[in-house]
Amino acid sequence: MASEIITLSLMIISLTTLSSGNQSEPQCTLLGKALHPQLWKKGDIIVGGIFSFHSGWEERELAFSGNPPPLQCNSLNYRAIQYAQAILYAIAEINNSTDLLPGLSLGFKIYDSCGSAAEAVSGAMSLCNGYEDAASDGPCTDSFQVLAIIGETTSSQSRAIATSIGPFHIPLISHYATCACLSDKAKYPSFLRTIPSDYYQSRALAQLVRHFGWTWVGAIRTDDDYGNNGMATFTNVAQQLGICLEYSVTFVRNYPKEKLLRVIEQVKVSTSRVVVTFLSHLDLEVLLHAFGEHNLTGFQWVGTEAWIADSQIAMLDSHHILTGAIGLAIPKAQVTGLWDFMMDVTHLNKYGNGIYTEFWESMFNCKFYTYNGTATQRKCTGREDLSAVQSIFTDMSVMPILNNVYKAVYAVAHALHKVLDCGETCINKRQPEPIKMLEHLKKVRFRTKDGEEVYFDANGDPAAKYEIINWQPHKEGHLEFVTVGLYDTSLPTNSQLNFNEHTIVWAKNAKKVPVSVCSESCHPGTRKAAQKGKPVCCYDCIPCGEGEISNETDSVTCVQCHLEFWSNTQRDDCIEKEIEYLSYKEIIGILLTTVSILGTCMTFVIAIIFLKYKSTPIVKANNSELSFLLLFALILCFLCALTFIGQPSDWSCMLRHTAFGITFVLCISCVLGKTLVVLMAFRATLPGSNVMKWFGLPQQRLSVLAFTLIQVIICILWLTISPPFPYKNMQYYKDKIILECDLGSAVGFWAVLGYIGLLAVLCFVLAFLARKLPDNFNEAKFITFSMLIFCAVWITFIPAYVSSPGKFTVAVEIFAILASSFGLLFCIFIPKCYIILLKPEKNTKKHMMGKMPSKA
Repeated sequence: MASEIITLSLMIISLTTLSSGNQSEPQCTLLGKALHPQLWKKGDIIVGGIFSFHSGWEERELAFSGNPPPLQCNSLNYRAIQYAQAILYAIAEINNSTDLLPGLSLGFKIYDSCGSAAEAVSGAMSLCNGYEDAASDGPCTDSFQVLAIIGETTSSQSRAIATSIGPFHIPLISHYATCACLSDKAKYPSFLRTIPSDYYQSRALAQLVRHFGWTWVGAIRTDDDYGNNGMATFTNVAQQLGICLEYSVTFVRNYPKEKLLRVIEQVKVSTSRVVVTFLSHLDLEVLLHAFGEHNLTGFQWVGTEAWIADSQIAMLDSHHILTGAIGLAIPKAQVTGLWDFMMDVTHLNKYGNGIYTEFWESMFNCKFYTYNGTATQRKCTGREDLSAVQSIFTDMSVMPILNNVYKAVYAVAHALHKVLDCGETCINKRQPEPIKMLEHLKKVRFRTKDGEEVYFDANGDPAAKYEIINWQPHKEGHLEFVTVGLYDTSLPTNSQLNFNEHTIVWAKNAKKVPVSVCSESCHPGTRKAAQKGKPVCCYDCIPCGEGEISNETDSVTCVQCHLEFWSNTQRDDCIEKEIEYLSYKEIIGILLTTVSILGTCMTFVIAIIFLKYKSTPIVKANNSELSFLLLFALILCFLCALTFIGQPSDWSCMLRHTAFGITFVLCISCVLGKTLVVLMAFRATLPGSNVMKWFGLPQQRLSVLAFTLIQVIICILWLTISPPFPYKNMQYYKDKIILECDLGSAVGFWAVLGYIGLLAVLCFVLAFLARKLPDNFNEAKFITFSMLIFCAVWITFIPAYVSSPGKFTVAVEIFAILASSFGLLFCIFIPKCYIILLKPEKNTKKHMMGKMPSKA
């Protein structure tokens, strides 16, 4: 680095005032040795160029005791000669044009950087200082400062040049430097380019990788500004898209062997099958050779514009490592007439004899001159046929890049045309200030002769547009570049990436998209759970829990279903929960309905029997009015059971509990009245007793009414304050909704039950006390049995009701209603019907008045 600084220091030109004669004119004296341009031509305005005509140099020994020796460049780079040819062709067109810069001639000075950033900066300084490279005896009046520089090819060298010439506001227009860092106008205010920035290419590559489902990839990059910045942007966007890098390694073609082997070993042990590259074509050549030696084939390569459309790389791929490669390339372009111009290289001899001689001798493996009478190679005639040679120079696959050089020259010409305000002719040929040139260059907008529009955005970048190239084997054995898609940033975001996937050939000539994932995709119904200590692309698939779903592939979370929905078996959809209630259509509902109707019919038949035999002693003796009222109440009890069956509604919920409470109180009131009648009748048979006058028919009716009215009042208060209502119970079952009647006020419900229980207990106690009265007249023991059944049923009802799930809660309540109703019906009325129908001889007044001891 010290030698490069010394070299730059020696390039500084000093203007010294010498005393001679009249001492009126300054004389030019050059300190140090200046660089010589490889190609040059005088003109009114000079356009500069810097290219790597050579891709390397010989090692030098630096003693630091004197000026360092100049670089001895080697490895002629045919691509750079092609780029220089594009400048020559564009300037020749412009100089012959009558519309652009009429009356003004453009010249050029093109330097060789030899692939060295320091040499590139030296060339830029030579172009900026504007003076000839040898001391002149005349006055210093001939300035050749350039207004713009075309180049360099690589991003690192372009950064070095842009940093150096930025303060002078001299534009640098690159045709191939894609590093996004160069868009920073604060650091590189005079840098522009005719190739899109890697800002767009990196994002396009990340979207391309994600499009094909590759979430586990490897990455190899050139260890320079192009590779490091491009890969950094790709990595950042890839992470946002859910793509993980298994490895990311750097590589440079002059790496020692052990570093190269480490790269090879990393690729060998990897599990990813996709390799994303930000490599220059020179670095990729070395890497391909190493991959071939280790037989590393079958990987899906994803490349950038630096090599994806380079036919030289395709020719070197003898092991078919890159078969199926896919990547982004500068869109195809055609510069009319450029091919013919390039094939006639005699103009190189006119503008730079040295580079022409070296090119010709290298191309045809001959020598123009022999030394010391010896000839190790054949002599060049200068008439060799260049078009018959298959070489990198005759390959026009880089025409899009040559077009970029061509557009850069024309951009300078159009900006200069505006600066000089050329009309019919450019009368003012004085060189304008570089800063004005830069301002007009940023605003330039024109179309080339082939119809392509050229302009720069605020960052000095063109619109980003790429072709998606696929390397496909040809039937003749070579690889061909097939366009399979397009990426265009001018389109809406969702439409920027377009593919014709059916035409793509993948690695190993496969027709199916290769798979490159750390973990297989999680299907709907599962979620991703990251594996500890591994990237987010490595995960386990965990089934969603009950009531949760995931309906997308690779879902990171499971979504809880709405309260009224439940997850299906596959856990990929929420379905409505099954609604459960006691229906008339199911077996248990049909059975309970049948029993309820049967009880109603039996009660109705008994009522008819009692009505037919109402004048018989047994009907009269058992208080026929209360008996008929009790039978009516039992009919209501049997029928009220039906209100508990079916889908609950506002009216059914209020009706079922109140009807149940009132009808049962009516039943118990009648039974209680009959019990009191028995007791009063017994007391009335005692001497001197006149108790029956206090409990005649009016008092019996009033007692039944009073007892029932109390229950009615309780029910009215319940319905007024907090009535029952339909309720969707989702707590008992996770996957079912129990449609039931909420009690509203639990106090009201238990008050209704409690009042029924109170009357039942009172009736049971009184009946129990009267059970040993004379047998023929005594109805109390049957009432005792009925109340015993009634109380037993409702005592067992409470725990069964509380513990029964869903619709069985309602079934238990209906069963209690029917069981207690049948208990009353059978115990009180069946014995009487037995006597009426089967033992009519006992249905007499004499028999009923008989005084016989009870058998109980």
